Order: sequence, then structure tokens, then C-alpha cells
Amino acid sequence: MKTLALALSIAGLGCAVVNAGDIHGQYVEARTADIYTGPCFANSEVELTGNLAVLGWKIEKGAWQGVTLDGLSVMGIVHAESTLGDFMHPDVVGARAVIIVDERATPEQRIALGQFAKQMGGDLLKNIVRTEARPIAFSSGDMHSRQVKMVGGELAKVETRALENTDKICHNEEVWYKPLTQLEHAMAAYTVEQSYRGKGLNTTWSYPGKRSAYVGTFSISSPSLIETTEDLTK
Repeated sequence: MKTLALALSIAGLGCAVVNAGDIHGQYVEARTADIYTGPCFANSEVELTGNLAVLGWKIEKGAWQGVTLDGLSVMGIVHAESTLGDFMHPDVVGARAVIIVDERATPEQRIALGQFAKQMGGDLLKNIVRTEARPIAFSSGDMHSRQVKMVGGELAKVETRALENTDKICHNEEVWYKPLTQLEHAMAAYTVEQSYRGKGLNTTWSYPGKRSAYVGTFSISSPSLIETTEDLTK
């Protein structure tokens, strides 16, 4: 497997776009701070952890800037300097990201997947330091089961299940953090496994057994035309 020589050329594009309809699919994220928790636990974690996350999109149907992405997946791996999603400090500080694109995608689709992820991830995926192509496997049960498993080769993995009464600790839990991206529908979930074992972020991690995940669905309008002076093949 080799790192794509194109950093996807998706940073800093000045563009004009027209609407091309919807792109929709399933989403999963897991981070290193509980999102379903009580105030005292949340306050004990804020600014000390929760600065790492794995995000994944499975595109069921749709196109990005005219490039069909049906059935393809993309993952974003984030390492920031502060707790992600902290509503008291909403600015994303020092985020660096790795993108994993579906190995089955053509070169054109890989660029489109990266652009899609960058749009969905916002400031979290603004500073992409590395892009990888790997086989990405995504499986899910019924949405309300919250059972999702997404694996990006040997680099990244997220697996979730529904939250249960036995997952409560203080019995004063609530959903503390919002999802890290725009979603049509979202449900908090339990992280069975979350890991990143790749390069580029100066760290690797494994954080299983936390109340730190979201599963959901997305549906957004996709641009179909882009005007840029940059060579996207570099």
C-alpha cells in the first residue's frame, strides 16, 4: 500500500459551484472522551483528553462535483490540541488529520472522496497531513441497534453498539457533546473499539470500552462544478 502522492489538492481551493442534488449514506465517529456522560466526568476529562477521533462516511448513493461515489467510503483521523466539541471552547485548536480513501476508488473518485470528507469535517479536516488508500469495510445493523463496524485496512477501526443501562456510572448521564459533523439523524453509542495505527499524527491509539461514539445518517447537497487554477493531479 502506498501513500497517495496527491495530498488530494483539496486545501485552499477557490471555487464556484452549482447544486447537483443529494449525496447520502451512513456515518460513524468515536473519540477519546465520553460523549454520553455526567457533568463531573465530563469536567474531569475536558482539555485533558478527547482530542483524538476517528470519523467515517459510507456513501450509499450520490456524486461529488459530478463524480459518482456510490458504495464508496472515506475516513478521517483527527489529532487536535484540545477536547473536540467542547462547547465552552468551540474553536478547533491545532487539528491535524489523515484521510483514508477507499482503495476501490479511481483516482478521480479518490480526489472527490477527499473533497467530500474535507467539506463534512470542516476545521477538523482542514489541515490534512497525509492521505492513504486502503480497503475500507463498513457493516451495520438496524440504525437503532447502533451496531456499526468500519475498518480502514490495518490503519483504523471503529466498532459500536447501543448504550445499555449497565454502561451508566453515576446515573446522571446525558449526551454531553454533539456530533463532529453535519448529520441528518444521530444517536449516541458505545465504543467497542476505536484505534489508529498509522503515520502522520505523531501518535497512535486504542480506546475501547468508552461511551464515546455516534452513529447516524447524512444527506447533503453536492456541488457539481468547480472552477480552480490548481492542478489536482499533482
